Amino acid sequence: MPIKVEIISPEKVLVSRDVDMVVMPGEEGDIAAMPEHAPMMLLLRGGTVTLYEGETPTDHYFVGGGFADMTQTRCTILADEAVPVTEISIDAATARLEALTEAWESADKSDVSRLEGLMSKIQSVRAEIDAGAGG
Repeated sequence: MPIKVEIISPEKVLVSRDVDMVVMPGEEGDIAAMPEHAPMMLLLRGGTVTLYEGETPTDHYFVGGGFADMTQTRCTILADEAVPVTEISIDAATARLEALTEAWESADKSDVSRLEGLMSKIQSVRAEIDAGAGG
């Protein structure tokens, strides 16, 4: 019995199909959604969502954060940004990382909320670069 997965970015629905398992990057670690999974919602960190047919990974998507809603029959991922891993531009991601690093270095170190936001973005872009490099 498959599970219906949808990966939705602000621009479009990237995926809407049945799979056997979805592994996604939760804030507190990777988690798998499978048929009959207990309902739950979780925050996502930047990382790779992997779709499985049987035990074989078939598709990989980078998500830049967001959240997932899981039920016994479906998994809906609402991503801040999402792209197939094959479409990642490492050059563009590296340029974003350099700009974020500069913003971090020049940020007021007493502005904790700004620093936390920058660190979250830096970690997401690093995960995007890793995903694009096949890591």
